[in-house]
Order: sequence, then C-alpha cells, then structure tokens
Amino acid sequence: MERKRIVVKIGSSSLTNAKGEIDKVRLMDHVQAIAELKKQGHEVLLVSSGAVAAGFKLLGYPARPVTVKGKQAAAAVGQSLLIQTYSALFSIYDIIPAQILLTRTDFSKKECYKNAYATFEELLERSMLPIINENDTVSISELTFGDNDMLSALVSGLVHADQLIILTDINGFYNANPTKNPQAERIDRLTAITDDMLSFADGTGSKVGTGGMASKLLASRTALLAGVKVFIGTGNGAHKLVEIIAGHGDGTYVEHEELAVLTNHKQWIALAEISGKIFIDSGAEQALMNNGKSLLPAGIYRIEGEFDSGDVLEVYSENGLLGRGEVLYSSQELAVAMGKRTDTSSKYPIEVIHRDKWLKIQTN
Repeated sequence: MERKRIVVKIGSSSLTNAKGEIDKVRLMDHVQAIAELKKQGHEVLLVSSGAVAAGFKLLGYPARPVTVKGKQAAAAVGQSLLIQTYSALFSIYDIIPAQILLTRTDFSKKECYKNAYATFEELLERSMLPIINENDTVSISELTFGDNDMLSALVSGLVHADQLIILTDINGFYNANPTKNPQAERIDRLTAITDDMLSFADGTGSKVGTGGMASKLLASRTALLAGVKVFIGTGNGAHKLVEIIAGHGDGTYVEHEELAVLTNHKQWIALAEISGKIFIDSGAEQALMNNGKSLLPAGIYRIEGEFDSGDVLEVYSENGLLGRGEVLYSSQELAVAMGKRTDTSSKYPIEVIHRDKWLKIQTN
C-alpha cells in the first residue's frame, strides 16, 4: 500500500460515555487502529476532542458547561487527563505522542503558519504522533475554530495530508436527518459540498460534542479547497482506519479527481481567515479566471471590510465567489485606487492581487 499522510479526527462522542467521562474501551479501539496505520508505514496526525468533555465532571459540573469560563476551566483539567491517557495507551505500541495546542492565529498569521508546518514536519520525520487540540484555555472567543471538525480540516491542509478521516457516531452524510426521518438515504460519495447539502445537516447528535454533520460538511469543504480528500463516518476494530483509506469505510467519502496540489503559500491562502471582499467587473473576471492574469485596480468597483496589505480577501463577480488571494493594498489605499488605470509611477504595487498569490475556488 502506498505510504500516505493521514489526519484522523475523533470527536467527543467517540471518546466519552454519556456522563462525559473518558471511555477507555472506546479510546483503546481508536489507539489500536492508529497503531495499525503507523505499523503499515503511514504518517498519522490525531486531532482529538474530549478535553472539555473529560474535564467538566471533575470540576463539579453535572453536564457540559455552556459558559466560556466553564469550557476553558474544563479544558484545562481535561486536556492533561486526555493526553496522559493517550500516552499510556500508545506506549503499548511504542508510539510517542506529541501534544500540540493551536489557536486560529496559527493559521491566519503567515509566520505562525510556517512555524507550525515546520514543527509538524520535524515530528513526523522522527515518527512521533502529533495529538492536536484547540488551546481552549486561552481562546479569546468561544472555541475559536467553532469545533474540532474545522480544526482537523485546517491541520490536514497545513500538512498536505492525503486523507482526512472524521470519525463520528453517524455513518456518513444522509439526504435528511436519519434520526428524524427513517426514509433518509446515505450518500456514499460527494464531489463537492453545496449550501443545499448543509440545509439537510441539522442537529448535533451528541450531548458532549459541539460539531454536528453541518460542521463536518463545512470542514470537508475547507479540506477540499486545500486539496485533501475526506471521509466522514464510523468504524470499529484495529483495521477500521486501514479499511477507510482503502475505500471500504462505513460512511461518506468527499473527494474529486482533480484536487489541487498547492504550495505552502497557497495552502495558507486557502486556510487563512478572510479579512474582506473585493467585487470585480466581467473584464477583470476574464483576466483573472481564464487568462492567468493578476487583478488590477481598474477592474474593481467595490470593496468590503477593513484590511491591511498581506491579508487574505475573497473576490466576487456577478457570478458569485471566484476565489481568494493575498492583497497588496490596504482597504484605505484600495478605496482610492479602485476603478482607476494602474499608474506605474505610483508608490503602490501594480497588482492588487498577484496571480502567484491567487487561489481559484471551484464552484459546482
């Protein structure tokens, strides 16, 4: 089997019991499956939920806390418990975990992004198992990524993974909520994630988790943009992950044949937070989308948001979202320059977004 780089995301509902405690039997099942992947020569990264779910009972909460301070306190207690448990179980297979706690800044700031990438590469080169979670205890907003589904998508893009496996308690995506509609049918393969699909995916499905099927589809959309195939589903036993990457998993595969192969810089553009929007005319759209040209001020008729040079913006035309790119103007500078012919004597760059810093988004 070809050596692959695999990101495995395990949600709280797959790690804990109904009381919010870590279920060592279920956890051991995941550990055995990851050990089998590594035994076959694959590189594995684990994005693990469970810190808040594991910690809230020890703090005296009867259920998962809903306040920011409650979540952060539970994460502070639960994260150490979670990583200790992982370390003990993986030691059976001579696997050394490496804990990495990330925030949204690690993806939005270029230097942080580069440093995170270098750290992951060093760990994987030395056969470590990175175990990743959000740094919940210092997040300035309520769980910055929204949930670990999006975190896993961002990590998979960052490390140029071949496959993202999102393990959950539902075996894939259905055309309606299967817990409410017995006629719902599972979709085994998707080539894109549309807004209509998101409307089908309602409900979280778990009292201890934060991410429902909608969040998994949004994460899959992000991973596809970064060039990563996704599996959403369930499984049991030591060989479940091997079966999934072989195409025999119990769930939904999200993939298409022409996934982009992106440089590290374009990976960052794909994954960075959006700081604003640019709206362009049909001539600029043609140049940008079909002629391989850069975006110039003359083709821009509207901007939204406040941004600085070096931020990532989305670009729209009357046909909708076209893509995203790193802007070379601030919002104040672009407000003056937009709609005008490029002045080569100006102190500003000729291009608003250079073609090397542009990422086209495929829409279906």
